[in-house]
Amino acid sequence: MSTVTTAAHLMNTYFKWPIRLVKGQGNRVWDDKGREYLDATSGIGVNALGHVPPTVAKRLHEQVDTLWHTSNLVEHPLQEQLAEKLAAISGLDRAFFCNSGAEANEAAIKLARRYMQKVKGEERFEIITFTQSFHGRTLATLTATGQDKVKDGFLPLPEGFIHLPYNDVQAVQEAISSKTCAVMLELVQGEGGVYPAEEAWVKELRKLCDAHGALLIIDEIQTGMGRTGEWFSYQHYGIKPDIISVAKALGSGFPVGGILATEEVAQAFAPGTHGTTFGGNPLAMAAGIATVETLLAEQAPAKVKGLHQQFMVHLQAIQQAHPDKVKAIRGKGLLIGLETTQAAADLITYIREKHGILLLVAGPQVVRLLPSYITTEAEIEQIAAALKDALQNV
Repeated sequence: MSTVTTAAHLMNTYFKWPIRLVKGQGNRVWDDKGREYLDATSGIGVNALGHVPPTVAKRLHEQVDTLWHTSNLVEHPLQEQLAEKLAAISGLDRAFFCNSGAEANEAAIKLARRYMQKVKGEERFEIITFTQSFHGRTLATLTATGQDKVKDGFLPLPEGFIHLPYNDVQAVQEAISSKTCAVMLELVQGEGGVYPAEEAWVKELRKLCDAHGALLIIDEIQTGMGRTGEWFSYQHYGIKPDIISVAKALGSGFPVGGILATEEVAQAFAPGTHGTTFGGNPLAMAAGIATVETLLAEQAPAKVKGLHQQFMVHLQAIQQAHPDKVKAIRGKGLLIGLETTQAAADLITYIREKHGILLLVAGPQVVRLLPSYITTEAEIEQIAAALKDALQNV
């Protein structure tokens, strides 16, 4: 019997780069031909500690030999440990664990609606989200997403979502009402072009939610776990949300997601109201615990702030040298967008093929830098040199 080695049996859901990666270590990955690449995508924000971080690998190896799965019908000490660690760095009180970012945002939406209807006794279900946002691929989360391209062919969509312009105070003031269940947003829009929220706007959102009795949900899927230079992006703004979603960097590559909520809001979930078969399994919790412990030991937020400054020195120099080609530099921490006058896809293809560096796009003309927290100064210089070359020659 022959072995199938092509993608003939996979559904065609991704525009894939023409490389097959077979190994990763630190910030480096290797393809099946032996070529080495510098990964400045960190697996789209997942591998914050690099590929196969030793502390996480050790904990996973130990757990593989101990226990993989039971069910959520028994108590889970590892879930309790990870929940306690996340509560300590977030200031929130209760956690629910699932498998992905989309599941986490789905859970956040359900929790908000159920809180209003069963705890507050109010028939609210409308959720305000924002244009150019990205919240996931389930029917509810793609409806929450403020980009039409992800919705094509999936009609009819669930009702109850309102999309408003980002960073627009007046639009929210006019739309929020007694029907509003929650306001949901990313504080740095990753997929939407790397747009940070304005501080005054975020503080006004918190005030408006309080005044109208609505909840504030912060999507921390890409921005959480130190990515922006704080443990969670809302900590830049001096506000406290009611619910946040987490995933990506939480498991260092092992699939894990979750939500955190205040004690008041968390009471809306009672036995039988929400669940997941694989969520919070021992392997995922072991990866999450080891990841958080490592991030704490390495003082990740402070480290990310320092790396951001190093990147900005080089990127601003490139912008000064090519003001006709670099329109803007945006972002926080190690989520940085370089808006250019050129096609971002062409730039990252050139850099991958010529320089062996993996980068992402965040829209037609935005190159997204999403490197790991273990990135070195030499690697920053390597990335900057490749960007400069691409801007000159593509």
